[in-house]
Amino acid sequence: MKRDETAVRYESFEIEQREWKQRQTKERLKQMLTIASPLFLLLLWEFMSRTGMIDIRFFPPPSAIVNTFCGMISSGEMASHIGVSLYRIFVGFLAGVIPGIIVGLLMGLYSPIRHFVSPIVMALMPIPTLALLPIMIILFGIGDLSKVVTIAGSVFFPVVINTAAGVINIDSIYLDVAKNYGAGRVNFFLKIALPGAMPVMLEGIQMGQAIALLTIVAAEMMGATSGIGYLIWTSYKAFLLQEMYVGLILISFFGYLFSLLLRGIQKKILPWR
Repeated sequence: MKRDETAVRYESFEIEQREWKQRQTKERLKQMLTIASPLFLLLLWEFMSRTGMIDIRFFPPPSAIVNTFCGMISSGEMASHIGVSLYRIFVGFLAGVIPGIIVGLLMGLYSPIRHFVSPIVMALMPIPTLALLPIMIILFGIGDLSKVVTIAGSVFFPVVINTAAGVINIDSIYLDVAKNYGAGRVNFFLKIALPGAMPVMLEGIQMGQAIALLTIVAAEMMGATSGIGYLIWTSYKAFLLQEMYVGLILISFFGYLFSLLLRGIQKKILPWR
């Protein structure tokens, strides 16, 4: 009997090891595919540019764009544009996310607040924030403040709507238990409402970071003297397409990087998802 039990345990261990190795192999394959797709696109672009299949004046090869990027880095021009844009994105993102979470929690928890605020949110949300940029520039100038306010306004709405929806969808049993045990308002917010709304709220934050990148590029194109959007627009007007593509690729890179960071945070906060 002991030998049979030992054999069964050994076979079970071997099965678990094989399954673990299969999972690891699948994860490596997924990672390789994730890296392979952009590399394939870049190689195809390089090949078509070098062979004349596409007009090099409008689609310069990626190698030439990389050389342009290195030259802009060494001259210090690129660092200033990146630093200004990241500052505006970070401050504007926080200025939109924090009030969005607070207002969303209040709307989800208290019906009078929800009925009072919802019409305002629904009326303002369809208005493109960029359409209000001329007013922002008049009020706050062409400096950083107008860009920060514009980004904050763009980020606020998806965060507040998703947070309110997350709170409303919390199972009522948790709310009843908190009330029965006399939970205070602070504990109710921090231990019931916020964790319960977190999955849906993080989706809104993920959406907000994508909107922030779209907004900063357009805002810097329309009224700025620095930033990645300003670089893209001035390079386009001067027909310096290699520099324009540098700006476009940087925006794409930061969008992907921010998305990965938020997903990593989500895995830490919500490991069961």
